[in-house]
Amino acid sequence: MPMSRDVNHMDSTTPNLDKLLSGDSQNNIAQSVNEVVDVCHGMAKESGWWNDAQTGEPLRRNKGELLCLIHSEISEAMEGVRKNLMDDKLPERKMEEVELADAVIRIFDYAGAHGLDIGGALAEKLIYNAGRVDHKPQQRLKEGGKRF
Repeated sequence: MPMSRDVNHMDSTTPNLDKLLSGDSQNNIAQSVNEVVDVCHGMAKESGWWNDAQTGEPLRRNKGELLCLIHSEISEAMEGVRKNLMDDKLPERKMEEVELADAVIRIFDYAGAHGLDIGGALAEKLIYNAGRVDHKPQQRLKEGGKRF
């Protein structure tokens, strides 16, 4: 059974951005995300995606190909949205959310394979975006402001 998720948009009280952006929260976010990176990459390695299927030798996978596979999951999510489909493998879930999960799994596998600190980058990017003037509603409403 899918976990329920509150889909209300973030406002000034939910969540508390000061708490979210504190040093302890940043470290917790980074550590938690990087733990999931290790799980995703470990599962991909155990499933043989990083070794030649016939020889067992390690593969040097093409970064461009891997990034395109991430993009393909996003495209599949779009198709789920466009057709309002449920997922064929997890039929109690929307295709949109399952394909986005697949994209995250591929991103985390990529990060694990290439030694990227996605958790740290995510925590830092959240802080950076919180202070961006062009992300504020009043700026977005101005002529030439970001609409989406």
